[in-house]
Amino acid sequence: MRRVRHASTGGPLFVEETPVPRPGPGELLVRCEAVGVTLPVVRKVTEAAEPVPLGGEIAGEVVAAGEGVIRFRTGERVTGLCFGHGYADFALLHEAMASPIPDDATAVDAVALVRSGLVALGALAAARPEPGEAALITAAASGVGHLAVQLARARGAARVVGAVSDPEKAAFVRSLGADEVIAYGDASWGEPVDYALDAVGGDLLTPALAALAPGGRLVAYSSGGGTIRAYDLLVGAKSVTGFQMARIARGEPELYERWRQELWRLFADGALRPAVHGEFALEDAAEAHAAIESRANLGKVVLRP
Repeated sequence: MRRVRHASTGGPLFVEETPVPRPGPGELLVRCEAVGVTLPVVRKVTEAAEPVPLGGEIAGEVVAAGEGVIRFRTGERVTGLCFGHGYADFALLHEAMASPIPDDATAVDAVALVRSGLVALGALAAARPEPGEAALITAAASGVGHLAVQLARARGAARVVGAVSDPEKAAFVRSLGADEVIAYGDASWGEPVDYALDAVGGDLLTPALAALAPGGRLVAYSSGGGTIRAYDLLVGAKSVTGFQMARIARGEPELYERWRQELWRLFADGALRPAVHGEFALEDAAEAHAAIESRANLGKVVLRP
């Protein structure tokens, strides 16, 4: 089978031939039909001290199951987060991380919706939104952000503001239901909002915090770092909450499952529309990473083995 690897930090991605892996206890062997590309994995290639497996969201057909698997059988379609080699024709997925794909959804729908949607929904839940409030979503055109815009509206936001790196993304973000779209470098971010979901971090934390109304809540879920001054919190009695999906997946599996079911329900109802920026072959994985690194993507970037 084919598998994408890199041999050095920041080194080029290449495709190699390797034997199909065998599922161990509790594992599923999945024939990958779609693989989601994420910023954390892209950063691993450019920043990790040594080469790491390229994992992430996968979706496809179960072709074999390891000892002890009870929830899935061969022939069923599943999606989930792969911690090993996911940029491949076949990948191993732990049963606990797998969920079924509804009959009316494609594998591309699954990788564009589930993991990114879980992060978006989790960050939104951490903001404790109330109906009628105003929301700010940074990276609003990204794989997670474009779903967060829609979910904020579905959860009752009366006004949704999308923040983007490039003004040319404005039409796309408005098509998702955003009332206003601002660029990161704009001098004014408009009227204050009640809560903000930040996927960028770094220097953007300060303007995102400044955009909050008194008593506003900022949820930071970026791996981009950044610093906030305590004084900026005290003025206006604002708060910041960090959100990490891994903690929910490990510690609150029932909540994790409820969120998954909510995403598929909203998808079936037409209230949540995952967008795909592009579908790339395994041999073009470097181009897929470049789309993420340059923040050129509108929606999810997907590999199609």
